[in-house]
Amino acid sequence: MTQVVHTETQDGYAVVTINNPPMNVISSQVFKELDQAFGELKEDSAVNAVIVTGQGDKVFAAGADIKEFPQLIGQSGLKANFLETHAILNRIDNFEKPVIAMLNGLTFGGGCEVALCCDIRIAEEHAQIGLPEITLGLFPGGGGTQRLPRLVGEAKAKELMFTGEAVTAAEAEKIGLVNKVAASGEGMEAARKMAKRIGRFSLPALSRIKRAVDEGLELTIEQGTELEAGLFEEVFQTEDVQEGVKAFIEKRKPAFQNK
Repeated sequence: MTQVVHTETQDGYAVVTINNPPMNVISSQVFKELDQAFGELKEDSAVNAVIVTGQGDKVFAAGADIKEFPQLIGQSGLKANFLETHAILNRIDNFEKPVIAMLNGLTFGGGCEVALCCDIRIAEEHAQIGLPEITLGLFPGGGGTQRLPRLVGEAKAKELMFTGEAVTAAEAEKIGLVNKVAASGEGMEAARKMAKRIGRFSLPALSRIKRAVDEGLELTIEQGTELEAGLFEEVFQTEDVQEGVKAFIEKRKPAFQNK
């Protein structure tokens, strides 16, 4: 079986590329290989950030593999299967290292839901992003109904899912669906620049930022600040904070060891 997810590492970050031509559909094999790739990167101490993208210059990932759907129609007991997919997406969402999605073209359905699991999204200007499942008599089943409203708000999320209409990269930036728009062909450069910068920092601090934000969004301000205080206490026990403070005082760049 041909490998459909490829990983490369350099300069403190990794690039995970979905290569399932012609449309990089998110098949069951893609899900499994994404899960394997993130599992391996979790243990890679040389990687502090990850970029996820699609092969080519036209498609990030154009939805799930519809050819797998006929065998599901009319079947009962499918919830457990769907929860397996959710578990993989949740592991990407909860990955302790920052994850950047570089949307290099069409980002539909399951592809959009993968992007929603990432911390930051950079879209090239020709990208189109949407959840068109309603046109098939379906609705987003890879966490889209949960993650999209948390990102862009209830009303806009419902509009996108009710109509199935895609938005341009510019509109996606406007509504907060993507962080930044890059010129066509320049998205990877922007993503690499960001990942390289993040990759220089201390993973104990980066992971606690991610945890404080992700968990804090589900809490009251009082509960969230208590969570933050506990994580802040933890980071003060690390070797990296000693190095960071010492480097600042000595007016040099810190050499973090992720400890």
